[in-house]
Amino acid sequence: MNLSLIESLKHHIQGELFIDDTYKKLYATDASVYRKMPLGVVIPKSLGDLQDIVVFAAKHSIELVPRAAGTSLAGQCVGEGLVVDISKYLNSVIEFNESQRSVTVEPGIIRDELNRYLEPYDLFFGPNTSTSNRCTLGGMAGNNSSGTTSIQYGVTRDKVLEMEVILSDGSLVTFGSLNAEEFQRKLEQEDFEGEIYKKFYQMLLPKEVQNEIRKQFPLPEIHRRNTGYALDTLIDTEVFSSAKKTFNFCKLLCGSEGTLAFTTKIKLQLDPLPPKKSAMIAAHFYSIEDCLEAVEPVMQEDLFTCEMMDKIILDCTKDSIKYKENRFFIKGDPIGILMLELKANQPEALQQKIKSLEHILQTESKSYANKILYGEEIHLALELRKAGLGLLGNLKGDKKAVACIEDTAVALKDLSSYIHEFTQLMKSFDQKAVYYAHAGAGELHLRPILNLKKSEDVALFKEITHQVALLVKKYKGSFSGEHGDGRVRASFIEMLVGVRNYQLFKQTKSIFDPQNIFNPGKIVEALPMETDLRYEIDRKEPHVKTVMNFEDTQGFLRAVENCNGSGDCRKSVAAGGTMCPSYRATKNEKDTTRGRANMLRELMSQPHSENRFNDKATKEVLDLCISCKGCKSECPSNIDMAAYKAEFLYQYHQHNSHSFRDQLFSENYTWNKRGRFSTSFTNALFENSLSSKLIKRSLGIAPERSLPQLSKKSLRKSIQENPDLLSAKAKQIKKVYLFIDEFTDQLDTSIGLDALEVLTHLGYKIEVVAHEESGRAQISKGFLLKAKQLANKNIEIFKDLVSEESPLIGIEPSAILSFRDEYFRLANAPEKAKKLAKHVFLIEEFLSEEIKKGNITSEQFEKASQTIKIHAHCHQKAMSSIKPTFDILNIPENYKVTVISSGCCGMAGSFGYEKEHYEVSMQIGNHSLFPAVRRAANATIIAANGTSCRHQIYDGTQKKSMHPISILKNALIKVKV
Repeated sequence: MNLSLIESLKHHIQGELFIDDTYKKLYATDASVYRKMPLGVVIPKSLGDLQDIVVFAAKHSIELVPRAAGTSLAGQCVGEGLVVDISKYLNSVIEFNESQRSVTVEPGIIRDELNRYLEPYDLFFGPNTSTSNRCTLGGMAGNNSSGTTSIQYGVTRDKVLEMEVILSDGSLVTFGSLNAEEFQRKLEQEDFEGEIYKKFYQMLLPKEVQNEIRKQFPLPEIHRRNTGYALDTLIDTEVFSSAKKTFNFCKLLCGSEGTLAFTTKIKLQLDPLPPKKSAMIAAHFYSIEDCLEAVEPVMQEDLFTCEMMDKIILDCTKDSIKYKENRFFIKGDPIGILMLELKANQPEALQQKIKSLEHILQTESKSYANKILYGEEIHLALELRKAGLGLLGNLKGDKKAVACIEDTAVALKDLSSYIHEFTQLMKSFDQKAVYYAHAGAGELHLRPILNLKKSEDVALFKEITHQVALLVKKYKGSFSGEHGDGRVRASFIEMLVGVRNYQLFKQTKSIFDPQNIFNPGKIVEALPMETDLRYEIDRKEPHVKTVMNFEDTQGFLRAVENCNGSGDCRKSVAAGGTMCPSYRATKNEKDTTRGRANMLRELMSQPHSENRFNDKATKEVLDLCISCKGCKSECPSNIDMAAYKAEFLYQYHQHNSHSFRDQLFSENYTWNKRGRFSTSFTNALFENSLSSKLIKRSLGIAPERSLPQLSKKSLRKSIQENPDLLSAKAKQIKKVYLFIDEFTDQLDTSIGLDALEVLTHLGYKIEVVAHEESGRAQISKGFLLKAKQLANKNIEIFKDLVSEESPLIGIEPSAILSFRDEYFRLANAPEKAKKLAKHVFLIEEFLSEEIKKGNITSEQFEKASQTIKIHAHCHQKAMSSIKPTFDILNIPENYKVTVISSGCCGMAGSFGYEKEHYEVSMQIGNHSLFPAVRRAANATIIAANGTSCRHQIYDGTQKKSMHPISILKNALIKVKV
């Protein structure tokens, strides 16, 4: 295809068009096992753009691949045509009708965002996928998604009332409900829409055609069914039978995977919010068989959720930074757990439902433990279940739980028998499959564990899928329950529904899309499932030598390959969490953690070169990664993009010189110490409007930024002059070592002095030794050899000093938490680093534990009232928790403390100072942090334990914030020595 022809599309649309290799690589994969380089990527801004794109594609015979969040597991979003990403701009609520309980939306709106909009009206959209915080309604309609709530609220197809779509000739039509008389009027239309109705009427009217559909299609009681096109839903209407249902092409379009038309609007039927009182029984079983045999009896109850997790999934959660705490309800070592949720409007009614379900479990199942959960406990348990797909992708090594047979659904009465046969089949392949998800709907996400880099496992990939397809056909099940056919299952559809029905599918595609421009190769005319896989088969693994140690992921390449495309990094600000701040600001796929991992994987997979890291395009993609560490904890695969970026920058700069600004920022501690030749002069230079303007201009610092001021005296100097600052002022409880980080020493000395005062007045003797700076600045700028040197010196200094009795504590999160993170990768002796890290704590963590031990009490603090709002540092959120900060600020009796629901502040060390990053930095701050600070009353104290966070809050709101330790210092009742 002539790229200049594609580029000419720019002149017809308001949106964005990309035909460069970077964007092609970013969109070459989704969450499936497939990879296909597209012609380019177009991001439309309006309905007019979409129409122009379709007309252009039809005129030049260009394939269009519709895409939103790109979380498809079957490869629907992968193709060699022009990818059309509707997620960035086409994401609004168009019309809401409270009385009719309906809403019309653009296809790019996120499911959870829609429900937040609807919540004040006590309404919601019921289908609820595990990707609900980033999946879009367009994608849900394309796949006919369902999720955990389908046993109560049905599937997307059940909720779609109307769809406005662009047909392949560029015409805009609205499909909706038609009675027999209205349908006949459609047949009289002399346009493409009328032609579609006429051809379908002719195709489906013969009784032998209808009988063949009913004979071969999945059983009608299986409500989660997407095998091929849903022609069975069209014949079961008053147009073709004695049924009383109206005809609606939306039933066909839902689940059609963007192969028939391009959706522009969707009108949805809403449901009242479920009852507010809820409970969940987590029924534990010693075998998969026992677990599944319990499904049919428990489904006699009015369940809102009936989900399953097996041991493999549960074991994946043990090492997950984010999800291991969600395992609180698990008793023993179950092989399977059923998560059974009940709801009621009144507590009494809920208790009655619990008793009834408990009785069934005790009398009709073999559960060995039935743990009852309430409130937030239910949310945590469901989050554990939701994380399943991502966690499976985190299996170490090249063997992964592969999506190919994960979407089968059978009638509930057949589930136990089907799974028994399935298990025997897997044993014949020497496979121990993964079982989890929607047991109550007759659908389990079953996955073989395979290495798709090896030809023998690719052959198994195909053969296992084929054999399972035959088994599904035996039970008249659906080979695709909710994830769609896509690339992975479409080639089996003819065998599943029969030759004659498959010809109907081909006719369906031809009627709607005679030029075959809409997402070809999905559902009909599919390529073999083993082609276009993400990895080259039987390749020679490239050797990637790194400074940082990536043994935990079996090397740097496999570290970036752990990103399976689940797209958790695309969740919105309102969804909470930190990941990914820059994506939230730009809404560009390029700025997602997934996008960065895709680029690094492409880079590492290239043939060997002198330095495969020497790639400007990848550097550009990594540019807005602010190393917040949000992905390290929030990504189910624990992608640590901050570490990958640091390694990339080091390697890149082996062939490309560092800027002076980068060198200056990386050595800021050294330069700050040099500035002490005259502290007052240095501060005057930084504060004077003229000189500070010149400094900022020469260094590429944003002119809007305030420059940090040196403390009058460094913390180390203060201690040297007054060693008594370290002596316990009350009965000594224990000795602690204080890590004097580079920021507290030079810029925030007052906070360091406050920490000394708090610790000594509470009975702790402080030891300060000569040690190196943390290396945080060097790591962030990619000066890894220097960072490695600093890390190893610090490990040697502290390894024989600190212990459980005398821990090492630190004030600045980004500095002290390096001991529990990057030092593992930089250490010459990682085992020493890990042993040391067990006794290294953020000062809030240390004090919180001492409170729990009873060593610190409320009596040591004032009784005055105070209102405090906490913004915690990103590294603390990723590698620790906000709770210790919350706990210590609650020790004064009358302090009212709340946590600001904020992500990253946006400063991220030097990032927010840099001129080219200032705008994005402030956008990030404005997402939630700045508004929350501005809303706070003047008397409210804003607590922020990160030095960057405090600077950002001041620059963004002109309000000063305090380190939690300074707040505690002011609350101390002074001890008389």
